[in-house]
Amino acid sequence: MSDPRASVSQPTAIDEHQERIEGDTNRSPQRIAYQQEFLDEATHRVLAEDAEHFLHQSLSTPCIDAIVEAEGIYLHDISGRKIMDFHGNGVHQVGFRHPRVMQAVKDQIDVMPFCTRRYTNQVAVNLAQRLAEVTPGSLSKVLFAPGGTSAIGMAMKLARIATGRYKTISMWGSFHGASMDVISVGGQALFSEGLGPLLPGALHIRPPISEDCPFGCEKRCNRSCAEYVRHIMQNEGGIAAVIAEPIRWSTVTLPLAEYWQRIRELCDEYGVLLVFDEIGTALGRTGRMFAYEHFGVEPDIVVIGKGFGGGVMPLAGIVARPELDVAGDRAIGHYTHEKNPVSCAAGLATIETIVDDDLVGRADRLGQLAVDELQRLREKHSCIREIRGAGLLIGVELQDHSQFGPSHQLAERIMYGAMARGLSFKVSSGNVLTLVPPLVISEDELRQAISILDECLQDLTTD
Repeated sequence: MSDPRASVSQPTAIDEHQERIEGDTNRSPQRIAYQQEFLDEATHRVLAEDAEHFLHQSLSTPCIDAIVEAEGIYLHDISGRKIMDFHGNGVHQVGFRHPRVMQAVKDQIDVMPFCTRRYTNQVAVNLAQRLAEVTPGSLSKVLFAPGGTSAIGMAMKLARIATGRYKTISMWGSFHGASMDVISVGGQALFSEGLGPLLPGALHIRPPISEDCPFGCEKRCNRSCAEYVRHIMQNEGGIAAVIAEPIRWSTVTLPLAEYWQRIRELCDEYGVLLVFDEIGTALGRTGRMFAYEHFGVEPDIVVIGKGFGGGVMPLAGIVARPELDVAGDRAIGHYTHEKNPVSCAAGLATIETIVDDDLVGRADRLGQLAVDELQRLREKHSCIREIRGAGLLIGVELQDHSQFGPSHQLAERIMYGAMARGLSFKVSSGNVLTLVPPLVISEDELRQAISILDECLQDLTTD
């Protein structure tokens, strides 16, 4: 009998740019050099075991380091190093192991760790009510899910049911999750290349950025790309939803308010739902409870996740207009852990912490301070092209430099230089340093992180 493994095809190669869009590559010589210099024998042993037992995938396995503790804004690795986490996968608005969240989880585990489907529980009801209270506008009907990808899937299903249509408009370069249905509306080859037919009717548009714009934008978007959406809605027909991040989380791309306002007008005109993916931006990250508040528009459905579970429990969900409560005879989510009381306890404690400690206002204030300080670095270091920020979601975009080299190589050198000094962050699209600190960070800690970046940038001139 022939070996079935012989028929397994090799994956389609992804070009280097596509590989770097959502994060730094985990196969670079820079990573190997960093690990050899800063990780001890015990860490290398754990990393080897991890690489042996987990399927390898871009951005994830093999891993960069092994962590033994996380608290506040810090990670502690096996080697005994203390690292400020400005990455955190976006889950750490209230920091790691926040006492209020931890206590809520412990208390709930002791009473009811699980809720069987068809039953409800008071903590889930309380969370749904509280989430509706802090969500701006008329959005008030809630469903929970174990993760953001699943929540996007629920929003897609609800949009189809509510409109009777199936087509979507989303953006190239976007990321909404990694399941087969959700990568159809996502816009990155890293997640979809070579996987065969995806969902039909998933249309993509250019994001509202001025660089190399075919619509005549130069320094700032002029809304011509929004008018192209009208062209699609008129001529394509059958559009159920526009699905997009109001602020692109990984690259910190901020459209003009007028862009989303025009998209909202077009959705209303053509009976299309506007679905905002706020998995990475909701619950205070951008200096508003929800990022869409920056633009003066209200979506029909907003999707949240990541930090919703307080950096402790996996939790995501959707909040929709009450008029979209039209699928009582259908299963939109139907997840085993849809109303998990432990996750809901974590979510409720997270929201109350954000509200009671005014972490939204704190993100706004410290975010402005960080942007101001980083602008000073931009004046000092010619390899910085642009600083973009909304609250404590900040992007430092680098540019190719005749003396220091291509921007993606600069980004990688800076990232590993920062990690060597105790600061971790994400590199997006190859050349954007994405800084996502916990909202509980102190001003001194924030200044320390910026000082580390300054040192790393200065190293470029001395290497």
